[in-house]
This record gives sequence, C-alpha cells and structure tokens, in this order.
Amino acid sequence: MASSDTDRGPIAAGAAPAALPSGVTRELARYIVQARYDDLPAAVRKEGLRTLVNWVGVAVGGSHHETIDKAVAALAPFSGASHASVLGRTERFDIMNAAFINGVSSHIFDFDDTHLKTIIHPAAPVAPAILAFSEYRSVPGSEFLNALILGVETECRIGNAVYPDHYDRGWHITGTCGVFGTAVAMGKLLGLTEQQMVWALGLAASQPVGFRESFGSMNKSFNPGRAAHNGMTAAVLAAAGFTSSDEMIEARRGWASTISTRQDFREITGELGQRYESLLNTYKPFACGVVLHPAIDAAIQLRNRFGLKVDQIDRIALQVNPLVLELTGKKTPNTGLDGKFSVYHAVAVALVEGVAGEKQFSDRAVCDPVVLALRPKVVPTADRSVKAEQVDCRITLIDGRTVHTRIEHATGSAESPLSDGALEAKVLGLAEGILAQPQARRLLDACWNIEKLPSAAAVAEAAIPR
Repeated sequence: MASSDTDRGPIAAGAAPAALPSGVTRELARYIVQARYDDLPAAVRKEGLRTLVNWVGVAVGGSHHETIDKAVAALAPFSGASHASVLGRTERFDIMNAAFINGVSSHIFDFDDTHLKTIIHPAAPVAPAILAFSEYRSVPGSEFLNALILGVETECRIGNAVYPDHYDRGWHITGTCGVFGTAVAMGKLLGLTEQQMVWALGLAASQPVGFRESFGSMNKSFNPGRAAHNGMTAAVLAAAGFTSSDEMIEARRGWASTISTRQDFREITGELGQRYESLLNTYKPFACGVVLHPAIDAAIQLRNRFGLKVDQIDRIALQVNPLVLELTGKKTPNTGLDGKFSVYHAVAVALVEGVAGEKQFSDRAVCDPVVLALRPKVVPTADRSVKAEQVDCRITLIDGRTVHTRIEHATGSAESPLSDGALEAKVLGLAEGILAQPQARRLLDACWNIEKLPSAAAVAEAAIPR
C-alpha cells in the first residue's frame, strides 16, 4: 500500500511548515462507501432530481453545437464498443468517450447548474459518466441518484477547501474538482471498498484539468468532459487494485497544497451526512456565467418595466463586482462563445431581445448590428463594495430621464431559485428542434421519476431522437 509519510516532511532544510491533517482522503472515502440512498433527506433527493433534469436539458440542447460535431467526428474512428448514447444524437460510443462528449455538450452553452460558493458546475463531470455506465451495466434509478448526489457533494466540498485561491490562480475549478465527483460516483456504482475508494480519489487527484485561459473557446467545455473521462478511469483502475497514495488530497506534496496556497480541510470532512452542499446547487435562466446574471436580470427588468426601446437609450451605467470585469471584460467578442465573456454583449443583447438564452449567445447575436450599436453604451464600473451576486444598474435615456434598479440576488440564485415549472420550460426550450415535444415530455418524466425506474438507462434512451 502506498504511503505519503515522506511527503509530509519539511519543504526545505530548516523549515518548519505548518502541520497538515492526516486521514482526510480516507475519511471521505469511508463516508462515500457507507452512504446509503435511504439516508438522504427528502430535500436532498429533490435537489438531486432538479440537478438531473437541468443537466439532461443542457446536454440535449448543446448536442448539435459545432463543438460536438467536431468531437464526434474526431473521436468516432477511435471509439471502442458502442455501449452508450450521445444525448440528442443518434451516434453511440464506448462509455468513456460518450461520457466525455456528453460532458462537453452539457457545458458548451454555459447554461448548466452552478454551486455558487465555488462556481463549480457540478453535474457536467458527474452525470455523463454514471449515465454512460448505466447503459453499459444496469443501475437501479435510486442507486444512480445516490451516486449523483454523492459525486456533487464530494466535488463541491473539495472545491470549498481551496476556493477562491485555487480559482484565482487560474484553474478551471469544474475540471479540477469535478474529477473527484466523477471518481466517487463511479466508484459507488462499482461497489468499491474503502481502500479502493481511497485509491480512486488519489488517482482523481493526479488528473486535474482546465485553466481559465480557455474561457471563450471550445476548450472550456472540454474541461468537464475530460473530468468525466478521467474520473471514470480513476474508479475503474482502483476497482482493479491500481494503487495511489492514501493521502493524495491532504499531503504536503499532494493535490490541495500543490494547486492552492489556501486549504481548509474541514470543508471536506466536516458534518458529512449532515451538511449537504448539493442543497446549494442553482440553475441558470441565462446561458452564460453566473457573474453576468445580476446585470442581465437588471437589464431585462428595466426593459420590461418601462417598455424601453433601443433607440431611447443613451447610456447603461453598471456598478459591478470587480470579478465581472476580470472574467467578462471583452468589449468586442467575435463569436457566440466569446460573447459569454462580455458584459457589454450580455447587457446589450438582453436589452435588445428581452431574453438571454442560448440563441442570444450565438454567432448571429454577437454580430447583430443593433446589438453592436448598443454595446458601447454599456459602461460597467468595478466597485468592491458590490458583491458578486449584486449589481446597480442606471439607464439614461436620450430625453434625459433615468431608470434605475438594484439587484441583490439574480433570478436563478439560491435566494431566488427557478421553480420546477421554469426548469421544465427551460428543458423543453433546449430540446426544441432536437426532440419532438412528446418525447421531451417523456424525458422529463423519466428524470423526475428516476428513483422508481429499474434502470437509469431509460433516461438516456428517452434522450435519443426518434
């Protein structure tokens, strides 16, 4: 059995490093192995269902983006046995490539779920892996949901332990932490022992993927897709006895200390089975990063409340958290993916079209002359007193009047969540043109009722165009 004792020694001669905890990886593994579906509180199960519903919608919705066309064409010649589906399409792949492609598809619109404490998109790495596995080996729906929730819990807790330093250093936290969620969810379905789960976590730690530099390109959605693939690899290898360090997360030269200068290991193991990060998952009404949601919400509210027309507007002044300009300060995006990282485009298109779904972050929308003309009138100012979930928006009209609103919590946040009905409408809209509406309704029913299904594969079957 591998040991990391030597990795816990001084970094340099004469140094006296702060003591690090031991047993974090094993304590987490023990909890995952012992956790039962029957132990999950009703509210946690319900949020797991909402996570699944949202994920299936965005995976189907993104399935015909050019990114997926390219991935399918590139990987098809190298795929193994065709055991698993690509949601929203008719092609089939081996389970690892299917997991990768569905992970990419579910993130390409940036419309997926978000754990707001860490900005992790929890379902994108985990759900595609365990759904592909469920097509390969029958998995009861209740076991599937349990694995999904445990995966979400794991990646978000590990993310909590290193956020925000890890993210600020440039890592794409959905990829780097999502691999842990996938490894434990897959490990749960494979029936790993405690020691095997420790190894799976260690092997996951060895495969961090994704940098923020990729934002605005196809590479961004590659990251959760690769985390799905990598997490599956970790669990499958661990099941076969492929070893790792027993303290890969917490050791001095392990995952957390290597990729972050800040670690709070209590976030990983504190109140396991009592405090559920999955209850904090949120679902987007707008197809871009959550950092833009307050500004978009404010623009749409003012547009609708005052019946604003584009030719009335002289200036849109925004007081925003500094992270808005850091992440979305692109003034002249050239593609739809690039537009997701432009506060100028996001606010302009929201005022022009009154919505901010996937169609508003397309190449068409980014090049729309009306939107282009309005963009220079968007004037964001960074203000550290404005929290990330807030915005102050003041629109000056050509006739001298001003309209104003302040958003404390945007629609779709934990404080103002999407209803089940709004979530269903989002999924049906994303499936339009891909699945006939009766089939899309059957897909929703399969997701909402997965706990009662003898095989979770029914969800994948319902997501294939007929």
